[in-house]
Amino acid sequence: MPDTPATPPASPLDPAVAARLKRTADGLVPAIAQQYDTGEVLMLGWMDDEALHRTLTTGRCTYWSRSRGEYWVKGDTSGHVQHVKSVALDCDGDTLLVKVDQTGAACHTGDRTCFDADQLPLGR
Repeated sequence: MPDTPATPPASPLDPAVAARLKRTADGLVPAIAQQYDTGEVLMLGWMDDEALHRTLTTGRCTYWSRSRGEYWVKGDTSGHVQHVKSVALDCDGDTLLVKVDQTGAACHTGDRTCFDADQLPLGR
């Protein structure tokens, strides 16, 4: 007798929003965190339906950690909190833009952003 897949739990995410998301094979959507008032790109994290639901309803960024296999709320351990100002879905439905008010460093290395430490040379 073949194994039947378990029915996934119902998503708490608004069904209209959930229907628009184009997820990776493991159910995730990249989420770009951007400082709301300066436009500074801070970091990229991953969200599934639950993480997006928590982000939308709590006003704090919740991500799915692929390495740890668990949810994490930005700033719970570091104090470097992301207060959500807005969340937008791109035209393809495969990327989120989360505008935040960042307290302290966004990067786990202690840098303000994850994109200021290693500039690649342009071949011009």
